[in-house]
Amino acid sequence: MGLKVAVQMDPIERINIAGDSTFALLLEAQARGHSLVFYTPDRLSLRGEQVVAETRPISVRDVAGDHVTFGAPALTDLAEMDVVLLRQDPPFDLAYITTTHLLERIHPRTLVVNNPASVRNAPEKVFVLDYPQLMPPTLITRDKALIEAFREEHGEVVMKPLHGHGGASVFKVARKDPNFGSLFDLFSVTFREPWVVQRFLPKVSEGDKRIILVDGVAAGVVNRVPAENDIRSNMVRGGAALPTDLNAREREICETIGPELKKRGLIFVGIDVIDGNLTEINVTSPTGVRAIKRIGGPDLAVTIWDAIEAKRKQ
Repeated sequence: MGLKVAVQMDPIERINIAGDSTFALLLEAQARGHSLVFYTPDRLSLRGEQVVAETRPISVRDVAGDHVTFGAPALTDLAEMDVVLLRQDPPFDLAYITTTHLLERIHPRTLVVNNPASVRNAPEKVFVLDYPQLMPPTLITRDKALIEAFREEHGEVVMKPLHGHGGASVFKVARKDPNFGSLFDLFSVTFREPWVVQRFLPKVSEGDKRIILVDGVAAGVVNRVPAENDIRSNMVRGGAALPTDLNAREREICETIGPELKKRGLIFVGIDVIDGNLTEINVTSPTGVRAIKRIGGPDLAVTIWDAIEAKRKQ
């Protein structure tokens, strides 16, 4: 019997379906006979004890420029859905956090993927700090003196906003860098949150692996190689997707963090690993599903829906 599935995401009509993991999940859900409704985060409300959203039924197809058809809008009680896919992109701001509080009221009676409380409590660049033994040296701060001392100790560093996403505002800073003062001033007035400062990993030029874990188990991997003269490997920033395999260190990382992901109800997670160093645990709206399939890897939309359907039967 088909499930009733709601997807909370950014405007579906604007996405690039060639690389969109949410769209891959919707295609697979539809192929399994599940019914789909769509809404954007601003349409989510709490009405008394009811978590409701103005939704629209959708049908999807893998045709660029003609990938979605909408039905008539209706106010939907999300407690009556079987599954809600929490798939809006960051920024991970108070608006995002508020949606997790609302969706937490219906989970797990309605299965929210990923668990909204765990999404709220595991920001990508914070949750990873639970595993310092797997990471490069890392500093979270807004303190200029601490950053300067960290650079003096570790040499070249990467500096980025704590809640940034998609490779935006990621800078490489040398131990003696005349641009550091200006960069510090720019960050100070642009970002209210602390910043992540990490030892630079030169082998990022050979790739930044995105590993997808499904219910705590490594299920697929893609090597994202930065464009020339860039340190950012994100595919939205021009990174190239290449086939690869997991090495022993990467399997160790997955086996270390996997049980905690499963315990927290984080069914669909993407981690980033550079030269054997874990740098991020992505739980909000991980990507990589379509890229992995395109380079000859498994169809992870199938794996993810198998896991979701198994959870619904528990």
